[in-house]
Amino acid sequence: MGGHAGTPEEPTIAKKPQPEGGQAPVVQRVRIRYAKRGPLRFTSHRDFARAFERALRRAAVPIAFSQGFHPHPKISYASAAPTGVASEAEYLEIALQAAVDPEQLRVALDAALSPGLDVLDAVVAEGGSLPDRIEASHWHIELPEVDTAVLRAAVDAFVAAEEVLVERMTKQGRRTFDARAAVISIDVQVPTPTPSGAPAVPCAILELVVRQVTPSVRPDDVLSGLRVVADLEPPVSPRVTRLAQGTLTAQGAIVDPLDADRDGAAIVGH
Repeated sequence: MGGHAGTPEEPTIAKKPQPEGGQAPVVQRVRIRYAKRGPLRFTSHRDFARAFERALRRAAVPIAFSQGFHPHPKISYASAAPTGVASEAEYLEIALQAAVDPEQLRVALDAALSPGLDVLDAVVAEGGSLPDRIEASHWHIELPEVDTAVLRAAVDAFVAAEEVLVERMTKQGRRTFDARAAVISIDVQVPTPTPSGAPAVPCAILELVVRQVTPSVRPDDVLSGLRVVADLEPPVSPRVTRLAQGTLTAQGAIVDPLDADRDGAAIVGH
């Protein structure tokens, strides 16, 4: 669970904060997995970045800084989830001026962030590039007031199509692209009955694994594709959670990108 920012017992890493603008060399890189949960899923990437930099200062993390007149903390983010989407698998990498214990770092940062922005894992980087280890994402999409049979029919039409063209506004303007080609697997999950057995509002559940491509195909693009092929228009906004992202195996499974660091398996190309 996330920590409670501002409490007196917050753990820290260094005995005194590192001065900003320090030119000490990078001696360690740490990769971090964090979650965005509950109302904090509406935190934009920019707002999270600001909150994370404040957490680094509160936890007295010996962060390394860039060179130049306006030094900034060396933080690299990998494939951040869209605003409004919950996630159990967001990743970033930080460069440090002094070596730290990754578990102590995890605890200190988790305590310095608001509950709902939860630091789940931290490992010392053993080489390779973190973005190169992120090939696909697994999404869990809840569609309130959509019948499971209706969703299944729409998914069957989506899978049967050779391509599904959708439009989205990007930084380069409005783009049309194929939402079908990036989808590795798409399936409808049977919802769990309510404990009382009483009838409940239907909520269809979509499980989706999507390959990282350019332009990226997001869950809302796939939902747009279901509208294109089957005129599926959910009456209520979907609840989307990223469950995993990482390397894709030949069997279609997703491997946590931090596993290679835990195993000491450096990836060529660092």
